[in-house]
Amino acid sequence: MRNTDKQAVVAEGPSGIKVLDRSVSIIEAIAGGDKTLSQLSDATGLPRATTHRLATALEVHHILVRTEAGAWSIGPALSRYAATAPSAVIEAAKPIMSTLVRTTGESVQLYELTGSTRTCVAAVEPPSGLTNTVPVGSQLPLDRGSAARVFAAYKPIDAPFSSKELERVRKTRLGESVNEREVGLSSVSTPIHDSAGRLRAVLSISGPAERLKPSPANTWGKELLKAADKLMSEI
Repeated sequence: MRNTDKQAVVAEGPSGIKVLDRSVSIIEAIAGGDKTLSQLSDATGLPRATTHRLATALEVHHILVRTEAGAWSIGPALSRYAATAPSAVIEAAKPIMSTLVRTTGESVQLYELTGSTRTCVAAVEPPSGLTNTVPVGSQLPLDRGSAARVFAAYKPIDAPFSSKELERVRKTRLGESVNEREVGLSSVSTPIHDSAGRLRAVLSISGPAERLKPSPANTWGKELLKAADKLMSEI
């Protein structure tokens, strides 16, 4: 599509309110990965001056933030909204996550991709014992942890994992990590896709490495996949 054609598509957006549709197109482009001004202009088809003006305005409201390299990334405002606003995935996940906690005795989290981070949008903890607590709204990195591996396997994000490792995640539907994000912590994660095949979230079990050794995937992978299949059948 020519750049002028892209501009026409944005200008005739679904809401009929040009500035809103253009702003949403900017957010959607950055949700797929951090973007410089040039990259963002190319991705949206908007002129550089318009792109800069709207992205800067979104930055004022913390919907976007600047990285150290000067690119735009999804900001904390959207993460807060995602963490507090109910969604079909979150509402369907909560009872399934509670059952998974009772089965495993470990902590269970649901993550969504938020630009250059993953955000915990739901979490259920066991009533007692040593646990791994991830507060809802927490933004975690995409360069370590089992959930980060799953996102990297299904999304074009910049991550340090090998192609062989990511192919294994896609084949088994499981990513695992041991003593990586935190010493003494292990986890196993699996993707949650909707009926259209889009990656909506990542479901994780995490706990002390001592309890999940030697392989979190071998320990609780079957139970996690069963829970994920149930969740995907309901969204």
